Amino acid sequence: MCGNLRLLFLALLLSNLTGAYAAIPEGYYNSAEGTSGAALKTCMFNIIKGHTELSYVNLWTAFRKTDSRADGKVWDIYSNATNYVFGDNQCGNYSKEGDCYNREHSFPKSWFGGDNMPMYTDLFHLYPSDGYVNGKRGNMPLGNVANPSWFSANGYCCTGNSTESGSTITVFEPADELKGDLARSYFYMVTRYEDRVASWSSYANTQMLGGTSYPAFSNWAKNVLLEWSRLDPVSAKEIARNDSIYKLFQHNRNPYIDFSSLAEYVWGDSTVYAFNPSKYLSLPDSPEIGYAKELVVWSEGDILFVKTNPGETVEIYNLLGQRLLNEKAESNLLSYKISGKKTVIVKVENRRTKFSL
Repeated sequence: MCGNLRLLFLALLLSNLTGAYAAIPEGYYNSAEGTSGAALKTCMFNIIKGHTELSYVNLWTAFRKTDSRADGKVWDIYSNATNYVFGDNQCGNYSKEGDCYNREHSFPKSWFGGDNMPMYTDLFHLYPSDGYVNGKRGNMPLGNVANPSWFSANGYCCTGNSTESGSTITVFEPADELKGDLARSYFYMVTRYEDRVASWSSYANTQMLGGTSYPAFSNWAKNVLLEWSRLDPVSAKEIARNDSIYKLFQHNRNPYIDFSSLAEYVWGDSTVYAFNPSKYLSLPDSPEIGYAKELVVWSEGDILFVKTNPGETVEIYNLLGQRLLNEKAESNLLSYKISGKKTVIVKVENRRTKFSL
């Protein structure tokens, strides 16, 4: 493994609950209500297809809005050792990491036929990246490296052998804190281009694409990307980028950012459940809200008790993001019966906590 995993186990448990808290237009995902698996993927395709296309040269300008760090420098997808200035450090020639940044097709363009539009300029898989590291990646599949043969600066990314496909292949492993970002980019690509993906190059069975419209990925790649999405939940940077692409440029969204557990309903452990976007928990993880220590919750047997104030709204969600209760408290204590051992999220106004019975 390369990179620095900076995620808490709690974040893994709660990733399914960090849902529709971005600026999603009202009713945008209504047509996907009640679907799952292949049907859900097709619904999402019909929602996000037909976006506004950018020219390749316009990507340089778009990156200023989609990939700017807090200090105004370029947010590099493959290196944490660069401080590129927009416009000044565009590639150009390079001979080492830190020379210049370019326009990286994180989903390699050779997989979909080179300069074919609109994939070639789709911002949801295009990121600014160090030119040298980008060149080292080439069109390698993404994966977990078992035996690294090369590292970028600070061990941020690496290349090397992987046996996840059942054969020994060379893969590129991004930094841990960006694995979810790239997984959700890949989920988007095979969904947005569902009508084309079956014909894209699969590089035989060892590579990432499976030569089908669903599941679209080879089995090993699907498992890796689901794992990465679970371990690296949606970040504030992804949310802002999703909104910027929608509002300023392409006028479509990445639903796998809007709903961090959506991939589970399409490919993962929730395909037996109906996806209901209207019932998702819509509260971001943030220092201002967070998981409030003052929210008192306890259980006696299968009865869950919540200390509250009269008139406050109490909501309870399961780990699929489905709302189990939405009720105004009539006293200082609310009780709710939950059958069987379960982990739930309890939300009272702007306070919430996780509780396991």
